Amino acid sequence: ETPYRKVLDGKVSDDVEYLSAIEENEYVIAQANALTDAKNMLTEQFVPCRFQGESLLKPPAEVHFMDVSPMQTVSVAAALVPFLEHDDANRALMGANMQRQAVPTLRSQKPLVGTGIERAVARDSGVTVNALRGGVIEQIDAARIVVKVNEAEIGGG
Repeated sequence: ETPYRKVLDGKVSDDVEYLSAIEENEYVIAQANALTDAKNMLTEQFVPCRFQGESLLKPPAEVHFMDVSPMQTVSVAAALVPFLEHDDANRALMGANMQRQAVPTLRSQKPLVGTGIERAVARDSGVTVNALRGGVIEQIDAARIVVKVNEAEIGGG
């Protein structure tokens, strides 16, 4: 399921509803970067939307939901391809598939070019170890990681 903001009579609300791909097909969904005014009303005469897999323009009164993020329409693998919007579709697909099939390295390095979501993807993958507080790693072996916690963070709990 994916989050969407509700739209009623052209007004975008802060209420979020989660829709499956099948449910999404039944609604007119505006892009996340559609223009709104200070009162969260859709301002354009025709709003870029999608409905039943087709891209189209609809008046604000016919819009049911709005994407939460402009990156919402692409997969995680595709979102990690730098400058995706400037790539040929075949190259973007090839890049996304190559990332999906990648083998982890023994000594990882920071990428020269990134998209800014790499940290969130790693954290949300469920396969990384995350410390609850900052500190210095004192010891690592195959079974555990020992972290000496910063003294300033111990009292804050």
